[in-house]
Amino acid sequence: MTASELRLPDAPWRTRSGMSRLLAVLGADAGETRYVGGCVRDTLLGLPVADVDLATRLTPEEVLARLGKARIKAVPTGIAHGTVTAVVAGAPVEVTTLRRDVATDGRRATIAYTGDWREDAARRDFTINALLADPLSGEIFDYFGGREDLAARRVRFIGAPLSRIAEDHLRILRFFRFHARFGAGAPDAAALEACAARANDLMALSRERIADELLKLLGLPDPAPTVALMIAQGIFRPVLPEIVSADRLAALIAAETAGGIAPDPIRRLAALLPPEQKVAEAVAARLRLSKRQARRLASAADPALDAPEPLAYRIGNAEAVDRFLLAGATGIDLLALEAWQRPRLGIGGGDLIAMGLEAGPVVAATLQAIERDWAAAGFSTDKAEIRGLARRHVDQALRRP
Repeated sequence: MTASELRLPDAPWRTRSGMSRLLAVLGADAGETRYVGGCVRDTLLGLPVADVDLATRLTPEEVLARLGKARIKAVPTGIAHGTVTAVVAGAPVEVTTLRRDVATDGRRATIAYTGDWREDAARRDFTINALLADPLSGEIFDYFGGREDLAARRVRFIGAPLSRIAEDHLRILRFFRFHARFGAGAPDAAALEACAARANDLMALSRERIADELLKLLGLPDPAPTVALMIAQGIFRPVLPEIVSADRLAALIAAETAGGIAPDPIRRLAALLPPEQKVAEAVAARLRLSKRQARRLASAADPALDAPEPLAYRIGNAEAVDRFLLAGATGIDLLALEAWQRPRLGIGGGDLIAMGLEAGPVVAATLQAIERDWAAAGFSTDKAEIRGLARRHVDQALRRP
């Protein structure tokens, strides 16, 4: 590292509205509060910073008292673990009291507060996440070689990897996500060996935590090589045995890139699963995905295609884009399809009843048939043409016994 890199560079987030006042309230000028974690790491890498985290010697109660006295909005988001969220100029800043672990069981930790910066940094997962910086001077505090690991684009556990995984099993998945985002070349050998050896520990985690970490990984620009590595190391086998190849994921990412389509984690999860709706539904249930996510995953598993706009009309724009990308279809303007505005038919059930149908299931069935023909014909906006189409379908329905 050069001398210029020993201090935190200037960055827009450091001077955003209200930040200097918050730091003053939390005693940064007296050494009570420092920047920590991702905002320091990403600034050193020249990356944009969205979330700002502060570490402080102040207790959560003192943080709340100071923020209240200064009339800075405070939300006790993680008060049981020492975290208070300060809202400054409409943006959240997490303020966490220095901590040490008293006991861990692989899922959660019992903590105690400490005044020791190094002790707090030691409980973090990776060296690149344990960097701190003085808000006033920009001085970097690096207790475990994080700057060297950043320069080498290496993700390395603090301390013994097996011990850190035993403390929190989710660190297995976090290791691979951070390697996919920040790593270059082969992953740290000791970390990889430990993750593979303890993969079964993932079974003790809630499926929601697994899903959250997996979807974060799949949302990165190109996670395919890392996912392939995870498959080779047997990481998915205990909780997602359906994932056996990253080939479709790699092909999907190439298609997304070629079409200018932004990554979508659910679409990419579909690429990792067999293209079967029952499998998609089972995985969605296991991972406790939201109803919307589950529907999209199941839709992506259906290989049925149609003309682009009729398909988007029937199942939704995003779902149609998913299917074309996963099918490797060419010659389709997917960006245009993604932005396509769904037209309105202009005929409803009341109109069909006025034409002679009796209220009941026949109205819904006839309306669906009208919509199918209207979509296949190009979504005409001519009212007379639409009414004529409706009249023909109503007459057919009336002739049925």
